[in-house]
Formats: sequence, structure tokens, C-alpha cells
Amino acid sequence: MTTPRRALIVIDVQNEYVTGDLPIEYPEVQTSLANIGRAIDAARAAGVPVVVVQHLSSASSPLFARGSEGAELHPVVAARARDHYIEKSMASAFTGTDLADWLAAQQIDTLTIVGYMTHNCDASTINHASHAGFAVEFLHDATGSVPYENSAGFASAQQIHQVFSVVLQSNFAAVASTDQWIAAVQGGAKLQRGDIYTSNQKARGRRVAA
Repeated sequence: MTTPRRALIVIDVQNEYVTGDLPIEYPEVQTSLANIGRAIDAARAAGVPVVVVQHLSSASSPLFARGSEGAELHPVVAARARDHYIEKSMASAFTGTDLADWLAAQQIDTLTIVGYMTHNCDASTINHASHAGFAVEFLHDATGSVPYENSAGFASAQQIHQVFSVVLQSNFAAVASTDQWIAAVQGGAKLQRGDIYTSNQKARGRRVAA
């Protein structure tokens, strides 16, 4: 089995999600921040390159306004070394950036996604990467969601995070804990992604058993 050539993609770990106007609610933000720090440290120790992504909007935006405190990188990320930095304005870290070219130059074949938010920039980047042919990993306890309510209804942060994690594991990414990922990195192992058929069969079996 070929050892994955990983890069850790640290998405939008910014103050807006911690002390700003878009606070992460699930998993608890201090838990995810601690795991993001652990993932970066484990990557550095293993020689896995770290890419830091920062979302910036116009100065008049209510979120991530350029030059604002909320848009700044959180100290958990800002205080740690990185191998590449990307500024983005769209959900996917690939759109309008040099990420694809940088990854190709480093001969990376596997992306590990941490950061915020599970259902928005993480999912967009994961889907983009999967369609581009990368293997993708998603660390569910080093990420997080916020609740939404709009004309389509209400969903809690926990519901959003859990549903997206299950859907990602079914087709787009290997979903794992930070501990599982660190063990895989140290052992040079791949994490296993699920598939749609098996995921659906298990769910249908649970319903029948009940």
C-alpha cells in the first residue's frame, strides 16, 4: 500500500468563529481549536506540509471584513508555522487561488481538511478536491458548524455537523477523529472512505431491526 502524500489544509480558523459574530457551536469551539493545534503539530512532526487558508471579505462586509479583528487568524493557527498561505473570497479554497498549482508542485495526493465551517467552506473544498481526483480526509472533531434558520426551516449546529459528516463519509472523504488521523500519519496508513451503497444499506438495516 502506497503511503499517502498528505497536505493538511487549515481552513478559516479566524476570530469570527470564536469571539466574533459567527461563533461555532458544535463541536464546542475550544475542543475543535485544540484539535486543530494538535493536527498542525502532528503534521509538522511528520513532515506533512501545512496550508493555512484565510477568508477575507470587503471592508463593509458584516463578516470577515478585511482589516477587522474578526477576520484575523486565531492565535492557534497564527502562532504556528505553515508551508503555504492562501487568501480566498469564495467557499472553496481552490476557487481563485493557487492551491491546485501548489499541491501539484508538491506532488500531494491526499488532503486533510480541518477548520471552519463543516457545511460551507470545508464541504465546498472537499467536494472540489474529490472531483479533482484527490483523496480527502476530514477531521470531524477539528471542525465545526453553526445553527441556521431561514425560509427552509431550522437546523441546529449539531444536526448540520453530523449530517454533513455522514454524507461526506458516504462518498467524498474519509471522516475520522484527530486521534485516528494522527495514528494514520504516524503509521503511514490511509484512512478509509465509505460509499453510498453500503451507507444506505446500513441505515436501512437499522430501520428494519428496529
